Amino acid sequence: MAPDTPYRKAWVYAGIIVFTTLLLLPFLGSVNLFDSDETNYAESAREMIITGDYLTVQIDYEPFPEKPPLFFWLQVLSMKLFGINEFAARFPNLICGILSMVMLYYLGRHIYGHRFGMFWILSYGSAILPFFFFKSGIIDPWFNLFIFMGIARFIFYLDSSRVRTRVPNLIFSALFFGLATLTKGPVAVLIFLLCFLLFLSLRRFRISTTASHVVLFTLVLALVGGSWYLFQAFHGNNNIVRDFISYQFQLFSSPSAAHEGFFGYHIVVLLLGVFPASVIAMKSITKKSESTELQKLFRQWMYLLLGVVIVLFSLVHTKLLHYSSLAYFPMTFLAAWVWEKWIDRKIEIKGWQVGLIYLIALFFACVAIFFPMVTNHYDWLIGKDFKFLGVFTRAALQRDVHWSGYEMFIGIFLILGVSIAAVQILRRDRRGMLILHLVVLLYVFASLIVFTERVENYSQRVAVKFYQSLKGQDVYVNTLGFRSFSQLFYFEKPPSQEDDSLERLMNDELKKDAYFVLKVNRSEAYLERYPELEVILEKDGYLFAVRRAAPSGP
Repeated sequence: MAPDTPYRKAWVYAGIIVFTTLLLLPFLGSVNLFDSDETNYAESAREMIITGDYLTVQIDYEPFPEKPPLFFWLQVLSMKLFGINEFAARFPNLICGILSMVMLYYLGRHIYGHRFGMFWILSYGSAILPFFFFKSGIIDPWFNLFIFMGIARFIFYLDSSRVRTRVPNLIFSALFFGLATLTKGPVAVLIFLLCFLLFLSLRRFRISTTASHVVLFTLVLALVGGSWYLFQAFHGNNNIVRDFISYQFQLFSSPSAAHEGFFGYHIVVLLLGVFPASVIAMKSITKKSESTELQKLFRQWMYLLLGVVIVLFSLVHTKLLHYSSLAYFPMTFLAAWVWEKWIDRKIEIKGWQVGLIYLIALFFACVAIFFPMVTNHYDWLIGKDFKFLGVFTRAALQRDVHWSGYEMFIGIFLILGVSIAAVQILRRDRRGMLILHLVVLLYVFASLIVFTERVENYSQRVAVKFYQSLKGQDVYVNTLGFRSFSQLFYFEKPPSQEDDSLERLMNDELKKDAYFVLKVNRSEAYLERYPELEVILEKDGYLFAVRRAAPSGP
């Protein structure tokens, strides 16, 4: 092995940056922002720019108490550079993806060595959901990065062999948790505290620390994480802080009818979404010892973090795909750990694991092969009495979306590649694991490019085009029967002092036309309730209507 010189390290980090950029940059802004999270966050950043108020998070020019401002500040900087568009809204997460991959290698190299760092990168980078989220405009990638860096630095603090760097590691840990709190809220601290309490119980509440270190950690965390909240309270905006705290309690206690799910929802999400690392990591449950205290601590904390995330968000009533995304870090760490031990002949990967890998790969291959075929022959699908096909979905399937027929080769490539990898893994050929991760990585890369735009076309394209067609006109634009933020972002709604609430737009006399977008599954009730609505277009599952302004006097 070549010596680990600064020159070699620099080349490795440069290679990681270039590799990650080439994976994440292509077609970053080619697809419209998806409703509702992407458009919600991008619109909040846009309104910061329009109003010049960078301290208050807003949506529809009203305070938005659900999120702190840090991520929106990053989007504002991006929009200042690239303009207010999809690319700018997603660019911060491209940077987060690069930093995350660099961080994984840095931690992996410090804990186990260069090879482990590379395994961790491949385990994380080839998984479906991490790749997808880095090409999105949602908050969670930065939130997860800050939390994980806070935990990693705290683990370094606990390592008794790092006496000289204990205080800096403690400060950096508190700093990262503070940044996480500024990104999405105090759930970051809750996750850390739960992990720490479990760790303390395993250590029988005996760890090497001092009261001054506890005070220092708390002070840095409070100053960084609480700065925005204290600033709002100091300027008399106690209602924003109060509403934010109320929302956090509501998030954990009240289910969302639109996002309900079964208790094991996140286990299924992680099994499929972090494939193949999710299957490989199963073999990490072993009593094999570690060589150093840092290795023992880190692996122990990865188990704790993975367990806390799964249990915590399984208990939360609202089930959303990205809620368990922090688990990607510990899960891929454990997968990389198994990979390295397997390479060194210290762990066996059983036939049932290879079989499960093959079955999941077959599932994803079938999705790539049959989704274009089924949607191209929507008459057959609509003719079936499938309960999951509602009125809106049936109309959406009839949209004019072009499929060339070559999309199936993405799925064929996956199943053939995984078949080759599976045979080699069973033969204990070291190349098998590398082939598996590279094949899945290429499948994910190609799928996002080929399928994302078409899925967006099925789900919302016609509505977005309608909002854009009204841009610059002196009219009202809103939705009826469903929550959306797309009309704000793509209509580029300007700030206004007049009341444009739905109640007023539907009942009072108007000085300008009000346009509404409805989904066909709920349109009939609204048309009966508001007979003044004039239908101007029905297309692809959406209905577009207008309530005309009152005639002006002579």
